[in-house]
Amino acid sequence: MASDGARKQFWKRSNSKVPGSIQHVYGAQHPPFDPLSHGTPGKAAPPAPATPLKAKRPSTFQEFESSTSDAWDAGEDEDELLAMAAESLNTEVVMETAHRVLRNHSQRQERPPPREAPQPRAEPALAPAPGGDLRLVKSVSESHTPCPAEELRKLSWSGIPKAVRPITWKLLSGYLPANADRRPATLQRKQTEYFAFIERYYDSRNDEAHQDTFRQIHIDIPRMSPEALLLQPGVTEIFERILFIWAIRHPASGYVQGINDLVTPFFVVFICEHIEEDDADAADVSRVPADALHSVEADTFWCVSRLLDGIQDNYTFAQPGIQMKVRMLEELVSRIDEHVHRHLERHEVRYLQFAFRWMNNLLTRELPLRCAVRLWDTYQAEPEGFSRFHLYVCAAFLLSWRKEILEEGDFQELLLFLQNLPTAHWGDGDVSLLLAEAYRLKFAFADAPSHYKK
Repeated sequence: MASDGARKQFWKRSNSKVPGSIQHVYGAQHPPFDPLSHGTPGKAAPPAPATPLKAKRPSTFQEFESSTSDAWDAGEDEDELLAMAAESLNTEVVMETAHRVLRNHSQRQERPPPREAPQPRAEPALAPAPGGDLRLVKSVSESHTPCPAEELRKLSWSGIPKAVRPITWKLLSGYLPANADRRPATLQRKQTEYFAFIERYYDSRNDEAHQDTFRQIHIDIPRMSPEALLLQPGVTEIFERILFIWAIRHPASGYVQGINDLVTPFFVVFICEHIEEDDADAADVSRVPADALHSVEADTFWCVSRLLDGIQDNYTFAQPGIQMKVRMLEELVSRIDEHVHRHLERHEVRYLQFAFRWMNNLLTRELPLRCAVRLWDTYQAEPEGFSRFHLYVCAAFLLSWRKEILEEGDFQELLLFLQNLPTAHWGDGDVSLLLAEAYRLKFAFADAPSHYKK
């Protein structure tokens, strides 16, 4: 166990340069102030028009998972095995099937590499499973045969083909209506509404009441990735407008560091409709027509707003939603793998020190952007994906590093590892495995809240 002196020296040396280090900063990489021990909150933002929350129809994962086809998996159809088990609603069958998925993956990983080259990470080919993405393309593209919401969720859970991802995300988020004939009018109306907000509120960014908010947004955007895309002047201005307008229209939370990272996946997915480059990170946005760029900006704003409507307690004062989720993660991990939990406890590593950012940024800083986009395919297809299912993904994510965690016997090295997990070379195969394990955990624990609530 690290001594008090060693820990103090570590914090002194690391200062603010270590992502996720604990400091009194209310934002993306740090836990917030405790209102009970740090006085009163700052001055509230002035009143702004409220956005009504739209009730979502309750649904369950089992309702649509039973016929999921994996659009990316060219190997064994493991998602269908999980779906077939889920259809019977037999917990033992689903658990055994999920174990089989993970066991099969493990066996493939353990096969000896060819002599002439090292074995690469398991990565599925981009060839679709038979009929899966073809049905999705047909569902979202045919004008007069709109795809039912549950069917679209079924087809999207295991990954969305790039060609139809923009419109599919808009449909899954509830931004676009299922009736294709109504979509053009809806897009026009929402874009007009968004730019009316710009005209009405954006000039107030330098007013005394809002200048601190805008200054923080302006500081945070250059720290985001991918830098080659986001540091283009036109893109920076788009992000500034989106974040500022959202903040003043939601005074209960205002702008909080971490919200900025939630804009990136939507923007990248939507801009891909208008660029020729395969990699959006290197796209020259200045070549995109102005009217197309305006559409991308408005669509991004509304889809981010829809996402944040479901997790806004993550960003209100003291961020109670995140603190609750971190406590739930700690309890869940203690039930799933007591050995790992005790190891962290023994070395005095607190879950807030690494998992706060996982909840605040929805893993966008822990995964490459391509993997975050793939993860969000499933989050949008899964009911309460960004809130409830994310908990199980975080548990699976932590425990996927079980071997490395248990091998670390030093407080400093263990914390640095958890704050900088080596995911740079992850791909769709790694995300699919993560989701399979998260699904198994959800099925085992979702109907037994006593397993993760104290």
